[in-house]
Amino acid sequence: MNITKDNFFLKAEDDTDFLPIIPINETDNEQDKNLVIPDILALLPLRNTVLFPGVVIPITVGRDKSIKAVNDAYKGDKLIGVLAQVDANVEDPQYKDLCEIGTVAKIVKLIKMPDGGTTVIIQGKKRFKLLSLVEEEPYFKANISLLPEDTIPETDDFAAYTSTIKDLAAQIIHLSPNLPTEASIILRNIENASFLINFVSSNLNTEIAEKQALLEIDDVKKRAEKLVELLQRELQFAELKNKVATKTRTEIDKQQKEYFLQQQLKSIKEELGGDTNEREIADMKKKAEAKKWPEAAKNLFKTGIAKLERMHASTPDYSVVYNHLDLMLDLPWEEYTKDSYDLKKAKQVLDSDHYGMTKIKERILEYLAVLKLKGDMKSPILCFVGPPGIGKTSLGRSIAHAIGRKYVRISLGGLHDESEIRGHRKTYIGAMPGRILQNVRKIKSSNPVMILDEIDKIGSDFRGDPSSALLEVLDPEQNNTFYDNYLELEYDLSKVLFIATANNIQNIQPALRDRLEIIDLSGYAIEEKVEIAKRHLVPKQKELHGLQKVNFKISDRILEKVIESYTRESGVRELDRQLASVMRYEAKEYATKGKVKPTLTQQEIEKILGSARYSNEIYKTANMPGVAVGLAWTYVGGDILFIETLLSDGKGELKLTGNLGNVMKESAATALTYLQANAKKYDIDPELFNKRSIHIHVPEGAVPKDGPSAGVTMLSSLTSAFTGRKLKSYVAMTGEITLRGQVLPVGGIKEKVLAAKRAGLKEIILCWQNEKDVQEIDSNFIKGLKFHYVKTMQQVLELALV
Repeated sequence: MNITKDNFFLKAEDDTDFLPIIPINETDNEQDKNLVIPDILALLPLRNTVLFPGVVIPITVGRDKSIKAVNDAYKGDKLIGVLAQVDANVEDPQYKDLCEIGTVAKIVKLIKMPDGGTTVIIQGKKRFKLLSLVEEEPYFKANISLLPEDTIPETDDFAAYTSTIKDLAAQIIHLSPNLPTEASIILRNIENASFLINFVSSNLNTEIAEKQALLEIDDVKKRAEKLVELLQRELQFAELKNKVATKTRTEIDKQQKEYFLQQQLKSIKEELGGDTNEREIADMKKKAEAKKWPEAAKNLFKTGIAKLERMHASTPDYSVVYNHLDLMLDLPWEEYTKDSYDLKKAKQVLDSDHYGMTKIKERILEYLAVLKLKGDMKSPILCFVGPPGIGKTSLGRSIAHAIGRKYVRISLGGLHDESEIRGHRKTYIGAMPGRILQNVRKIKSSNPVMILDEIDKIGSDFRGDPSSALLEVLDPEQNNTFYDNYLELEYDLSKVLFIATANNIQNIQPALRDRLEIIDLSGYAIEEKVEIAKRHLVPKQKELHGLQKVNFKISDRILEKVIESYTRESGVRELDRQLASVMRYEAKEYATKGKVKPTLTQQEIEKILGSARYSNEIYKTANMPGVAVGLAWTYVGGDILFIETLLSDGKGELKLTGNLGNVMKESAATALTYLQANAKKYDIDPELFNKRSIHIHVPEGAVPKDGPSAGVTMLSSLTSAFTGRKLKSYVAMTGEITLRGQVLPVGGIKEKVLAAKRAGLKEIILCWQNEKDVQEIDSNFIKGLKFHYVKTMQQVLELALV
């Protein structure tokens, strides 16, 4: 409850101070029966409190409108309508920002404060409901309707409610040391049940919205029920606070006892002739003598160990200095593993660990060749960008294996504190070195291969910007003197081989992206996935499920079935999960029957994995006017999408649905404008644009979609709808359009083409400038696909429309 040792307190309207609630004599309510209240009242919005009938509160009025309303009311009949704001944060409330139910208040006294403010003491009289706004200036005036007076039920259960309210309030006062005991005496002396409920509700320590809800309840019994519920909650909170305070007091007593025992233990150790701390310091000195480290580190260690010797082990700073020196001893200063730049061996390792990725492997071998010749890390930092499950992180592990270095991975996803990279100052409680030095310490090498995973998912908030801290780590010109706040010393990271991974390059900070050499890892074709499954996934899952000695095979045809019917992804992560399901089934069969069939059949796959999740038959059913198939790039790789257009009687309005981004909405508007301007060319009656409403929908509304590459698909869908001509089956398209009808190139072509192949499409329409991107794709992976390269929308429509 909002009570202090002096009195009851409520927050003022405009100020941050708290003012006392003044208890009144409940018999004053009898005088209100003859009170004449006009139908039109001036309104006074309250920001942080709710006024209840029968309760007197002082408020400080600060807003100009409120001051004028109070002054005018005080000069007149002293009546004013008091309402709570819906949102207390609104500085200048409008009529719509006020609650509908309020309390008619009488201004008991108006006081001009020395600081120029105005304080008024108001007494709640009767509840009212807003009907309509009459005036807005100079303050709100509104028609009101008085709500019926409380009718007190003469029943035993209602009497039980009022008694419970008094008991609960008394218990809360008793449990709260800052609440005066006199408050419980005031509560016990209140006889009027309606006033009791209003008085306790006004002093309740709860949200304004809950107080307003109490005021709005017409039935006094229901109001009492709700109040009992809120008091129960407040009582539980008060009991919990007491419990926490008692527990904390017990912990402090325990610490004092432990300190006393530690002092006794120290005395016993001294009598026995030695101290553990002295032995630890001696061990540190011995380790330091065998350590090869820079002169600056050696001097800092000497200073720290001398300081540690002067300190008592029980002082708080002892553990701080000890942990800092321990870190210095654990760090591998100038300790390097020997590199093995055998490029033939490196190629064999990459080929055995990863199938395909020919160009990427060539780039990695070139990178290693430069390192072999130069011997330093002044070349750009590699960053593998591609959809999930493509093998970015495992490529980094293969590189470490190929050159004989230690491997360590740092996950940066969700990192939002700069101290996670640079470390905390060691004087802070719980301070630690940054993740970079933590991993160098753990791996015991100053030249590991360090994978910075999910570099595009670094957060940024008031605690700092970790991506900016990474600039020093990844800049070859700076990282030889990397400064960690905890270490308080420069550390050489120039020999560390950093490799970053990301799903979306657009989410990487521009300055950080400038330090990275981007290597794109596109999705796998079906043929590649089959080989990856045969070489890596099936053997791995067999071993994980204890089936390595069980002789059964999964044919290429069955693997293709699993890939086409149960996965639709660029990587192989979902394929790995589906194969794990197959292995679990086989493990159960073997454990139950002692044998399994030598080969899996298509019927068994359907029994294990269920009905096919994906089907290419959808393109046959979608073959109707206004439906076009587009190609999209997502962070998980390429995907196909439908764009549907439907015309209805109307006045030419354009409606877009399907969770579209701004760029995609602009593409739709551009396509419609182009079609209107060239209506006669495509045999469309220009009047149709004024007589029909256009609805463009992109299904799967829960998935956000944006980008310019759906421009040609939008225009094809619109043209098909207006002309009534169907689009050819199994044809997909992608490209940006201009108002002049030109088709512009877009990105992500390999992912989109592979997505079209996975989905069973036969023909693809692309911008002529994207032909070079198609030529980079292995021809074996796009067999059966026919490509059309266009420059204008005229060509697109000639190819797409039936």
